[in-house]
Amino acid sequence: MDINFEKCGGLVPAIIQDAETCQVLMLGYMNQEALDKTLSTGLVTFFSRTRQTLWTKGETSGNYLKLVDIKSDCDNDTLLLRVNPVGPVCHKGTDTCWGERNESNPLLFLTQLQDFIEKRHEEMPEGSYTTSLFRDGLNRMAQKVGEEALELVIEATNGSNERLVYEGSDMLYHLIVLLTSKGLRIEDLASELRTRHDPNWKKH
Repeated sequence: MDINFEKCGGLVPAIIQDAETCQVLMLGYMNQEALDKTLSTGLVTFFSRTRQTLWTKGETSGNYLKLVDIKSDCDNDTLLLRVNPVGPVCHKGTDTCWGERNESNPLLFLTQLQDFIEKRHEEMPEGSYTTSLFRDGLNRMAQKVGEEALELVIEATNGSNERLVYEGSDMLYHLIVLLTSKGLRIEDLASELRTRHDPNWKKH
C-alpha cells in the first residue's frame, strides 16, 4: 500500500467504518508507523496530534477497533478502515464520535447470506444442506421455494406470527439459493421493487 504521507506533513486521515453496519464511527490520523502497527496487530492504532505519539484505540478503555480491511482513496492520501468495534467508539461513551447510534440493519444480512450461499456454490462442501440443494438441480430448488411458500400461506391464514416469520425465513433462504443458481442476486429483486416504486412505472 503506497500512501502519500508527505502530502499532509506525515499524516493522513483515517476514516473508521463499521464493517457490518457501514456506519462511519470516527476520524483519526495515521503516520507510517501507526499504519504498520495497525496491520501487524490487527488493532487500529492512530497518531495523536496532541500528544505526538502513537495510541491504540481501546488501550485504556478496552474498546478496541478490530481491523477487517483497509484501503486508500484515489489520491493515496486518505485511508478507509473497516472494523469490528468492541464497545462504544467515542470517549464520551457514544457509539460514534457524532453521537449517533451504531445499529445493524437486519436487511443488510441478506447480502451477507447470499455471499455465503455463493461461496457454498463455488466450493460445494460435503455435508452442507445448501450444497445438496445445488446438486439436486434447478427443478428441486424451485420446488422447495413453492413448498415453503405454501407453508407460509398456511401459517398466515391459520397459524401464529412466530411461525409465519419462521416459514417466511425458510422461503426467503430457498429463494436466495434459487437466485444464486441462476446467477442473480437478492439485490436484483430490490432494484426491481425500487423501479416499481416510481409513480410513472407501468406494469409490463
